[in-house]
This record gives sequence, C-alpha cells and structure tokens, in this order.
Amino acid sequence: MTAAQPTIIATSIGFRGAEGNPGDISAGPAYQHAARLARAGDHPRLCIIGTAVGDSPAWLSTFYGAFGRLGMRVTHLALFPMPNVPDVAGHLGDQDIIWVAGGSVANLLALWRLHGLDQVLAGCWAAGVVLMGVSAGSLCWHVGGTTDSFGPQLRPVTNGLGFLPYSNSPHYDAEAQRRPLAQQLIADGTLPDGFATDNGAGLVFYGTDLHEAITEDPGAQAYSITRTANGEITEAALPTRLL
Repeated sequence: MTAAQPTIIATSIGFRGAEGNPGDISAGPAYQHAARLARAGDHPRLCIIGTAVGDSPAWLSTFYGAFGRLGMRVTHLALFPMPNVPDVAGHLGDQDIIWVAGGSVANLLALWRLHGLDQVLAGCWAAGVVLMGVSAGSLCWHVGGTTDSFGPQLRPVTNGLGFLPYSNSPHYDAEAQRRPLAQQLIADGTLPDGFATDNGAGLVFYGTDLHEAITEDPGAQAYSITRTANGEITEAALPTRLL
C-alpha cells in the first residue's frame, strides 16, 4: 500500500551507533514510524538516495545494514558515475519509503535537477511514497535553509525543491550558527517562515501542512520560526511527541 496522503518526514534524526563500534549503526523508531505511515506491512521497500555523500559505497553499506535490521527490503539509487537502475522513475515509484541521506544539499539539488529527479520525486510524493531524510535530506524538500555545503561557515540555500513552502533549519541545537542565522535570514526576507529541529527531532507533513513534530530523544524539540509584520522574529517550541 501507499500512504493515505502525500507524506514527508523531515528530520535531524540519524542513527544509533553500537558502543565501541560507531560504524555499526541501527535505525530508531522514526524509521518504523515512516513504515507505518506508508502502510507498508512487515517488510517495507525502502530506497536510499545517497547523492549528498557522493554515493559513497562505505556509507551505503552502513545504511543497508541499519535498515536491513528492521526487516526492510533495501535498495539504493546512485547517480555516480551514472544511474545504477535502468528506470529511475519506475524504481522510485515502486518504493514505500524514499530516504535521503545527509551531506551536501547544494550538490544534491544540482545533480537531482540535472537528472530530472526533482520531477520524479514530486510524482512519487503525490502517489503516496513517503519521502524522508535527515539534514540535507530534510532541507531539500523545503524552499531553503541553512547549510554547510559551501564550507564550515553556514550560508543560506534558497533553491530547495519547494515541495514544502517553508524554510528548514536542521541541527538547531547542535551548531551555534544555526539558530541566529536561520532567524536572521527569515527576518530579512531571504527565507520564508519555517521550522527547525534539534538533533533527534523531526517534522511530519501531510501534503504541505505540518501534522506533528516527533522525537526519538527526550528533550529534543522542534520549532516554528515566523516573521512579524514589523520584521521581528517569533520562535515557538512545537508540541513534540516522543516515539
């Protein structure tokens, strides 16, 4: 089956590393929640898109292990050096969940548009395939946000896919630059009103409406950030449900 409505889960939720072996990772309850929303049964089909990490074989292997432990039927779409599946649209359309890794959102957006993935993913979303991602894989669905794609000094990105008509700031509590820059960019009109997530938190959208904020970590929070008529910024913590 597919999701009951177009669904995007935009998160700052990564994986849990095994003690003493951080490369041995497991996927937490947010990913199982995505499978429930996809109405996918016991063995959901999940496709990893690792464009933002350059389709790194090492990272892909790690992701396969994490999702495989949940009983998911895992595949991936690589774009380097060429697409690894003959029918990209058909492969992605057959999934229950498409999960996008973090990394360089600037590179991700450029390559996706070059390969027409922006249109393919829009079609998957409309058809009920759950779109999910972390960091760059969270920001990409929005109009824009804050990114370290260009170097350690955060900069705005304003050419996101725009499926969700908001700005997005992941890692809101984890990097000192995130909060002030996100607020500044919304205040001066570079970015539209939007949302932010602490590490461990995520946002679930039905269509373009925020359905709820979720977290895997007690205390991790999601926020709305809005610009008032006089140009001031209002930040509000959202009710955030612990999974």
